[in-house]
Amino acid sequence: MADLTHREAVVNGVRLHYVEAGDGPPVLLLHGFPQFWYCWRHQIPALAAAGFRALAPDLRGYNLSERPPAVGDYRIEKLVDDVAGLIRHAGRERAIIIGHDWGGAVAWAVAMRCPELVKRLVVINAPHPAAFTRELRTAVQLRRSWYIFFFQLPWLPESLVRRGNFAGLEQTFRHDPVRPGTFTEEDIRLYKEALARPGALTAMLNWYRALGRRGLRSKDVRPVTAPTLLVWGERDRYLGPRLSEGIEQWVPNLRVERLPDASHWVPEEWPQRVNRLLIEFLQS
Repeated sequence: MADLTHREAVVNGVRLHYVEAGDGPPVLLLHGFPQFWYCWRHQIPALAAAGFRALAPDLRGYNLSERPPAVGDYRIEKLVDDVAGLIRHAGRERAIIIGHDWGGAVAWAVAMRCPELVKRLVVINAPHPAAFTRELRTAVQLRRSWYIFFFQLPWLPESLVRRGNFAGLEQTFRHDPVRPGTFTEEDIRLYKEALARPGALTAMLNWYRALGRRGLRSKDVRPVTAPTLLVWGERDRYLGPRLSEGIEQWVPNLRVERLPDASHWVPEEWPQRVNRLLIEFLQS
């Protein structure tokens, strides 16, 4: 990845590491749990080649970015302010925002709370909060989301996730994807290395704990005015396909692309397909 430039920025009182490539309109790529900027390794060069300036941060608490100590430091309001700060740091008034998993949750929140910042929005396997609230009332999604409730506990989740040099997460990367070989040995090594950084795992779990303490509130759901693409891998073990349905009243300018042969890890599992969807949508 010789074409990537590694940089740091202090935004919203937190030092964030990010990588960038290309020139042109800025595109922020927001990763999810338990990854870091590296999950966008296939998209960054494609976006740069298409005439965009791709910026992929390690979100607060992850990999090389700073790790504030308190659970409250990971409230959604602070995560939204981080993204706003990165856009200002890039010297722009607004940006295209792409998010997967937790990064998608932050992307939804930015689009609802700060619509003036978002030129276009792409969310990959991250539910709109109205759909998530609705589906958590069902037994099917509750079973899929058990880990959210488990992560609310102190110290025990850290202990179990670390067991066997992150053996459970390694098995997730090996066996979750529909496409065999989605994650190479090197990919898994790098993800485990980021997880093992001092304080990183607790910081990453504190995202879930901050959500658990505050909960999802109906007043937080506001219309998304930006043109929006929702990409959904329908063989996601954690987030059921119904989460991609029934949000048009909140997102009127919505396009949904459902991938029946994709798991949760869509950007890495089907990178060429994702890149094609992204560039077509962003250039339309």
